[in-house]
Amino acid sequence: MIRTVPGEKGLSRVFLTALLIVSAAGFIGMKLKLEGFTRPGAPGSSAIYLPSGRTLRLASFGYRSVLADMIYLWSIQYYSETDRPERYRNLERIITTIADLDSHYEDPFLTGALIAVYEARDTDLAFKILDLGMTKNPREWLFPFEAGHYALLFKKDYDLARKYFERAMTLPDAPAIARRLYADAAFRTQNLDSAWTTWLDVYQTATDERIKKIASNHLYQVKAAMDTTRLAAAVRDYKNKYHRLPMNLGQLIRSGFLSHLPKDMDGQDYLYDPRTGEVKAATIPWKR
Repeated sequence: MIRTVPGEKGLSRVFLTALLIVSAAGFIGMKLKLEGFTRPGAPGSSAIYLPSGRTLRLASFGYRSVLADMIYLWSIQYYSETDRPERYRNLERIITTIADLDSHYEDPFLTGALIAVYEARDTDLAFKILDLGMTKNPREWLFPFEAGHYALLFKKDYDLARKYFERAMTLPDAPAIARRLYADAAFRTQNLDSAWTTWLDVYQTATDERIKKIASNHLYQVKAAMDTTRLAAAVRDYKNKYHRLPMNLGQLIRSGFLSHLPKDMDGQDYLYDPRTGEVKAATIPWKR
């Protein structure tokens, strides 16, 4: 199906058909000629000679989206030819060219990022492509959401994932899971206040009991992390002053290091090992 953009409706179907035939013939001819170009040192010649987006916009006669479609379809074939190991070096340029023709065409950004990650094994290139999609479509949640997913899955970079999910969850029509993924990434990067606030919002607004249970477990985990961090710091301060570990957590209050002992979300005391100074929660969140 041919996509349309404003300004195209006034042109006749006959002219559109003729233009498509001529353009298709020209691209096919150019591709065949370039694919036969075997000079050493010029791999992927058909991509090398792809004109810039600005040049193609001038030559599109207003049919920028049609031309973007054609280049995208050609690129799918180009990247399906696995005997071209050099093809990935042209990926960013091809996606940029399509974006210059039709910035709201989402598929090339998403497909380009998939190729970068799963075939080229270049996650940074995927981020470049998705960042371009965000720049061209700042109100579209899908690009930062996908980038956050790649940051989690392939780079294990939770701080980068947190930033992408934070952007995604604030955009119109973003799925509820974006907020949950942001909260989880915030916890993993020790942004505990943000994690607590976000999971609390998820818990308070969820209508699905399963989601409420998930949020409750995460809130338990976040509160336990905040409380045990505070307790562990007090234990260290006690040891620095008295050159020994406290026999129990109650000594932290009697010695003035804490005003009270926090309890977990189930009202239980935190567990303390006087031999090591370790403080931990009494319950594993997922087994509550």
